Amino acid sequence: MEGPVPDLTEHAAACADRLRDADRVLLASHIDADGLTSAGIASTALERAGIPFETVFCRQLDEAAIADIAATDYDTVLFTDFGSGQLDVIADHESAGDFHPVIADHHQPAEGVETEHHLNPLLFGLDGATELSGAGASYVLARALEPEGGDNRDLAALAVVGAVGDMQDTNGTLTGANEGIVEEGIDAGVVEEGTDIRIYGRQTRALPKLLQYATDVRIPGISNNEAGAIEFLTELDVPVRDDDGEWKRWVDLTGDQRQALASALIRRAIASGVPAHRIDDLVGTTYVLSREAEGTELRDVSEFSTLLNATARYDRGDVGLAVCLGDRDRALDRARRLLRNHRKNLSNGLQWVKEHGVAVEENLQWFDAGDEIRETIVGIVAGMAVGTDATRNGIPVLAFADDEDGQVKVSSRGSYVMVKNGLDLSVVMREASRAVGGDGGGHNVAAGATIPKGSVDEFIAEADRIVGEQLA
Repeated sequence: MEGPVPDLTEHAAACADRLRDADRVLLASHIDADGLTSAGIASTALERAGIPFETVFCRQLDEAAIADIAATDYDTVLFTDFGSGQLDVIADHESAGDFHPVIADHHQPAEGVETEHHLNPLLFGLDGATELSGAGASYVLARALEPEGGDNRDLAALAVVGAVGDMQDTNGTLTGANEGIVEEGIDAGVVEEGTDIRIYGRQTRALPKLLQYATDVRIPGISNNEAGAIEFLTELDVPVRDDDGEWKRWVDLTGDQRQALASALIRRAIASGVPAHRIDDLVGTTYVLSREAEGTELRDVSEFSTLLNATARYDRGDVGLAVCLGDRDRALDRARRLLRNHRKNLSNGLQWVKEHGVAVEENLQWFDAGDEIRETIVGIVAGMAVGTDATRNGIPVLAFADDEDGQVKVSSRGSYVMVKNGLDLSVVMREASRAVGGDGGGHNVAAGATIPKGSVDEFIAEADRIVGEQLA
């Protein structure tokens, strides 16, 4: 098995051997789309390899969560989509004989600590924020776990969903090691790559809603304007309603009709003064899952990842995992209900930020939502607020929300331009949180932390200082 990422393959084989030697494995994973797909990939691979396991999800892998894991009677723990940033704590438990860790992650590793079975692209010269996700690392491990005559390349579909859910296609396409996974998915007949309009909702949204909510590239008179979107569509020489008079979806149009609509949208954007580099973002590489039904959330990887985000972030990781494992009945129905609630909460959260605004420090900006925004989605809301009138350009956004354990969850979002200028939010979150008795980590462009109640002001001051040093 050569695998999609040759540099990781040899190390993945050692990790796989460790899992095969275990009597049974505890699989611990994160709760976002990347974490759920990581768990789906890993659990399928373990089952196919005949390795007994149990799955648990954690919102935040802090010292308390790791201690709870250590209190179980599993001798081997597989961490997916987290674990690298907490390597120092995990290593202490390993030294104490509590469990042997196997880690398949892509976040920034804790410095000065090593463990034998640690599968992370950053250790092999790959960018964990753009070139390989947690699901991608789990996929590499899954290929190494293939039993004789087995083929886990069908799991590339979930790995692509995880990468897109982790926003690794921000520049218009999946790159680096992710490309190898896409190619394996295409060869396995589970992934299709194409060029199309890059607007969320191509499979499921009626055309007016598709355009109205297309806010990644804001087109005056259409974005956030239902009447304007309808007027734009009715003026086109494209049949946008079906025989019953109902609005079509993007997926219902022919190739020529899609091209005509996309061309008209681009002309409208140019005429409205949208910058050329933003117009380029309207069309790009898209990924669909070949074996999923057309016109469903599961067909398009972006919609699939959003559906998954709507499950575990509301304490129903079991539902998201079941969907990943193929349940298209009760679990999918439940996920769709959670998605409707998720969309409403995100909309309300963004509106809250717009109404209350952000506080601006010398090197960062922030808002504290308290219990007004659920702590599991405050990071998504922060990301949605970037680039809107609610925030300033050029400095990262920090978002605070109370969690159910009486602590404060911190989420941070930057941009790749900031990263090129020296920003590393994984360092900011880890160092600033530990300075106030918390813990954190993540990626250079997006990271999170948990801190004690009452330490927000001290945390902000420390984070502002570190960001200032980085951007200097």
